[in-house]
Amino acid sequence: MPMRLGAKKVMIDLYKTVLPLSLLLLFSGCNEKPSKHYDGKKLLEQKCSSCHNIDLPPYTFENEKAPPMMAVAFHVVNFVKTNDESQRVLKSKEFVNDYVLNPSASKSFCDKESLESYGVMPSQKGKITPDELEAVSDYIFEHFTQQNLMKAQKEKREFDALPAGKKLALKYKCLGCHRVDKKIIGPSFKDIAKKYPHAKEKIIKSITKGSKAQWKSSNGAIMPPFKNIDKKELQTLSEWILKS
Repeated sequence: MPMRLGAKKVMIDLYKTVLPLSLLLLFSGCNEKPSKHYDGKKLLEQKCSSCHNIDLPPYTFENEKAPPMMAVAFHVVNFVKTNDESQRVLKSKEFVNDYVLNPSASKSFCDKESLESYGVMPSQKGKITPDELEAVSDYIFEHFTQQNLMKAQKEKREFDALPAGKKLALKYKCLGCHRVDKKIIGPSFKDIAKKYPHAKEKIIKSITKGSKAQWKSSNGAIMPPFKNIDKKELQTLSEWILKS
């Protein structure tokens, strides 16, 4: 059946509209670069940690090459110029993105003594791309905040107050399989102390060489060997287990 004139006109008009739009989308898509996700934390570790301490709270050393990253973040946020306080973090990121590639003493917010001690950082052109740098600066001003510092300081105080043996249990991830008073994958430390009350050397041997089938409650789970614990730590850890 022949197409009616009105319907035919509608189809022609639609064709004229849709085809150019389709071609535009097709060719504009060819020119677009695929977006890539950059891990700011990982890049900070790779690109910055050889000079800056990136711990929170930070550690300082006598011969450090650059100030801790927390100090950098706090200093920039406090000294960057802006007429709008809501833009302070954004301006801080912009400063870092420029300074890392184009550093100079005149741009620096460091005092004279710090500049003499650290010197002006060398330009990182060719060592980090602008996209990578943007991810790093985003992470810096999201992570190194007053709130996160206070949280980290609290956690550090709580950790410092722990018995030395428990610190080692955390350090070597013993609490992934054991608890002080509850069985999970392996027996509780209280049960170990009850079964071997005067057998510190046996506990040390189990830690360093591993063990298997010593506890029916573990359902065949294997205790892997921990060979990198030094003798002093072994003494401290095993004594803490026996006192659990």
